[in-house]
Amino acid sequence: MIDSPSNTNQLQSNSFPIKATLLLTSTLTVMSGATIAPSLPAMQEFFANVENSELLVRLVLTIPALFIAIGGLFAGQLVDRIGRKPLLIVSTLLYGIAGGSGFVLNSLGTILVGRAVLGLSVAGIMTGVTTLIADYYQGQKRADFMGLQAAFMGLGGVVFLSVGGFIADLNWRFPFLIYFSAWAILLGIVVTLYEPNRKTHNQNQDLAPSQTSEQSLPMVVLAMIYGIALFYMTAFYLIPVQLPFYLQNLNNSSASASGLAIAAATLASSIASLRYGFVKKRLGFVSIVVWALAIAAVGYLVIGIAPSYNIVLLGLIIAGLGFGLLMPNLNVWLSSIIPDALRGRALGGLTTFFFFGQFLSPIVSQPITNSLGLARTYSFTGVALFIVSLVFFILRKQIKSFCQSC
Repeated sequence: MIDSPSNTNQLQSNSFPIKATLLLTSTLTVMSGATIAPSLPAMQEFFANVENSELLVRLVLTIPALFIAIGGLFAGQLVDRIGRKPLLIVSTLLYGIAGGSGFVLNSLGTILVGRAVLGLSVAGIMTGVTTLIADYYQGQKRADFMGLQAAFMGLGGVVFLSVGGFIADLNWRFPFLIYFSAWAILLGIVVTLYEPNRKTHNQNQDLAPSQTSEQSLPMVVLAMIYGIALFYMTAFYLIPVQLPFYLQNLNNSSASASGLAIAAATLASSIASLRYGFVKKRLGFVSIVVWALAIAAVGYLVIGIAPSYNIVLLGLIIAGLGFGLLMPNLNVWLSSIIPDALRGRALGGLTTFFFFGQFLSPIVSQPITNSLGLARTYSFTGVALFIVSLVFFILRKQIKSFCQSC
């Protein structure tokens, strides 16, 4: 009789409404930045008389990433303390308010405050929804669904960039209205999702103190996963941050051509994420890291030596295929080694490193670009990706020795 609620929950988690709600909620994390990107030129023109407006307008796009990174640490604690669903409800409600605030606010300072709060809400959403997925699904089902989650996030980026660009031509404020769509998803969260029955401390109480510490905190593997996440996102964000300038220098490409190129990389990434479950059946976590980084390295090397737009596009597609395997792989890997009681804070930490890498990307890449040029920056990053891939290949046996599931 004790197992019946769990069995009922398993049946519920396989229902279409729950799966659709989880996937749609995941797209909100991408919407946080992509939606208003096309509005930036018109926004800068509107605030042209404001001191340092060029910098401040760019911060409107990037500051959420910093606050997602900060908020991920707290969201990880909260999701384990107050529960997955309560955090998700509060964060989604706040998301609509903070995201849509730019439609009515009339100063860059207050818009930036709204964007910072938006970042905190995204941290809660991403940590909450990913933790729920890890709770609802096990084994291959978890791998398949996290691959589907990453694919939806990528496709969401393509959709929101397109819609945001279209309505930004009408008025730079209109894309901020898209954030209110989160409240429609909020209804689905309230109605369809359930708080899982978690075994919090019961498993650990039967273990010796040393065993409890070892089970609760696999620090070596945790640090390795976080390090990959930081490196991956720093490298990946060279595409949206530097590619438009690179294409402009290469053959004077238009903004729409740059957008198409970025969308191609995002689409390729989504396709790879969609096939993650298929790949995971055949390869372990470390092997996927090796292959994903090596494929991304080939893509960046192609971009670095490309003589034309079409060859750059080919390189972007190759890189996207590699990068698309990494995000679901890290989520599934982390979920598989962390006990239920600590899963939320561990995934919150992963959210922090993902978005801190996004925030760091222009800071790290710009000095290299200034010294080497844009083409060599992509080539340099391709070499770095290949070196890290090679290191993981060489150390794969040692990694597996202290991580049997790797």
